[in-house]
Amino acid sequence: PGLAFFYGGMVSKANVVNTMLSVFYITGIAILLWVFCGYELSFGGDLGGVIGRIRGVFLNGVNLGHILENGLPTGVYVLFQMMFAIITPALFVGAVVGRMHFKFLTWFIVCWSLLVYYPLVHMVWGPDGLLGRLGVLDFAGGTVIHINAGVTALVLSAFLGRRRVVRSTPYNRPWVLLGTAILWIGWYGFNAGSALGVNHAAITAALTTSVAAASALVGWMVLDVYRTGKPTLIGVCTGALCGLVGITPAAGYVTCAGAAAIGLLATLTSYCFVQFVKPRLGVDDTLDAFGCHGVSGIVGSILTGVFASKDVAPTIARGGLLYGGGLHLLVIQILGTLLTVVLVAGVVAIITVLLRRMVPMRVGRREEQIGLDIGEHGETAD
Repeated sequence: PGLAFFYGGMVSKANVVNTMLSVFYITGIAILLWVFCGYELSFGGDLGGVIGRIRGVFLNGVNLGHILENGLPTGVYVLFQMMFAIITPALFVGAVVGRMHFKFLTWFIVCWSLLVYYPLVHMVWGPDGLLGRLGVLDFAGGTVIHINAGVTALVLSAFLGRRRVVRSTPYNRPWVLLGTAILWIGWYGFNAGSALGVNHAAITAALTTSVAAASALVGWMVLDVYRTGKPTLIGVCTGALCGLVGITPAAGYVTCAGAAAIGLLATLTSYCFVQFVKPRLGVDDTLDAFGCHGVSGIVGSILTGVFASKDVAPTIARGGLLYGGGLHLLVIQILGTLLTVVLVAGVVAIITVLLRRMVPMRVGRREEQIGLDIGEHGETAD
């Protein structure tokens, strides 16, 4: 609901229903896929460090009462990880609103979950995953969620092409604030919850999440005032989101000072991308899903290699560049980030090329002109 209000408030009046429905119905698809085979492909055994083994569909091969090494029953961990499987595909919806066929989006989410999301989860968070064994740190989903969704958004935008009708007036700015507030609250579930217990790591993650979002929010507002002379509601909300994204991979590993720096650098980088780089790319990412999630996710993942501290997280192998670890962790984080970008971009491009031969990807000119609320659903927001 938070993401639905956030995106729904930013789009034009003609595409509100389509946008909010596209975000919300993913809940149903993602839950069914997750229990059918997603959890097993993500965490069930190992095949070459890339994907898990399926022992039974609909969790039939999973002992939900088994206590894992982290002390949680398997069923609890299944539910917790289901949250990420639901929200991640919803994030890239913001890049394609107003011009993608609902049918194509549905089939794309199914293919993307099987071929991109579950393998990436296994590689980063699985006990034998390739990126995890490499030493990549991702506390709560910088690579798995935000870089993944952001790069997917960019590739889909490139294949879709630019909008024929550009409607720049947001439908409801208060909805954007409401959505941001709900997302921020939910982010404590993401980040603090990834400590998998009520412990020091959870407290650290909750604090650093708050600090990064605050510094990014203020940073974006200052940039707006500097460039335009006025602070904006959507700008402040976007800045807060960038801070939340940026701190996600580092939340349990950094100090509050490190979190403030990550928030500021994430919002500065995303702001510069959205304002100066995106117009030159010619890729029409409608609601800046890549500009916020992709760019801030990349910044946060790399900066984990700068600000991670063994004093904060004694379980990590070594600290970041500024905390006595030298270049080792920074190099690993850069390598893990690059591998994630290349893997996601390549597989998403292949899925898109093959799928659009069977299912129309873009709506017709008339549907786009009247808006997808009427064209695809026969409903309006009013």
